[in-house]
Amino acid sequence: MLSVAIRDELAADLAQAERSREPITPLTAAYPGIDVVDAYEIQLINIRQRVAEGARVLGHKVGLSSKAMQQMMGVDEPDYGHLLDEMQVFEDTPVKAANYLYPRVEVEVAFILAGDLPGAGCTEEDVLAATEALVPSIELIDTRITDWKIALCDTIADNASSAGFVLGQARVSPADIDVKAIEATLTRNGEVIAEGRSDAVLGNPVTAVAWLARKVESFGVRLKAGDVVLPGSCTRAIDARAGDEFVADFTGLGAVRLSFE
Repeated sequence: MLSVAIRDELAADLAQAERSREPITPLTAAYPGIDVVDAYEIQLINIRQRVAEGARVLGHKVGLSSKAMQQMMGVDEPDYGHLLDEMQVFEDTPVKAANYLYPRVEVEVAFILAGDLPGAGCTEEDVLAATEALVPSIELIDTRITDWKIALCDTIADNASSAGFVLGQARVSPADIDVKAIEATLTRNGEVIAEGRSDAVLGNPVTAVAWLARKVESFGVRLKAGDVVLPGSCTRAIDARAGDEFVADFTGLGAVRLSFE
């Protein structure tokens, strides 16, 4: 467990790395005693600061939601980060690759909530009942840690390596689609580079959202009507470069586009 002063220092280091686009060494290398509670508290320090400066929380993202990623990180549950309004990007506006350190994209079936979710007792049925729509999305991930040399506590402290997200135009009720069987194809500059299915996310993206609702309550956070939730990627993460145009196409859910300049 780290002291409050060290947590504040590490949060400031991460915030400065994001502003300056100059990465830092892993937090876990400098402080091997850091634990998951420290890491979430560091994340919250920076989120609270950004909200104090005018940002709004639009929702949350789940990371490490595939068994392969959990095994790689040596963990048995996902992690989460916050989605802020200033992180949202749009299909018709290219993003500047130079604004990020090591940008990558992930393909996700986003949830938009129409109702508040319970906390500790949240079930998959609760999630389905509260979901207004499923939406095609791409998450833009990044790390403020040099060369993606991250351990679990590094990514948690760094807002679960989240940097941006884009939502497509389609809105589909979960009652009208098999949420576990949505096929996803990602192209970069017209070439297929990744394929996956929604059940790569904990067997069912709904499971990830229910887990998130239960998890965030312990940190004094609730998932509410209007929130956007990214439950985790259907495919592996793909590096993004200036000039790239990505299109993620989902069966029964439409497509979403993200381009870099």
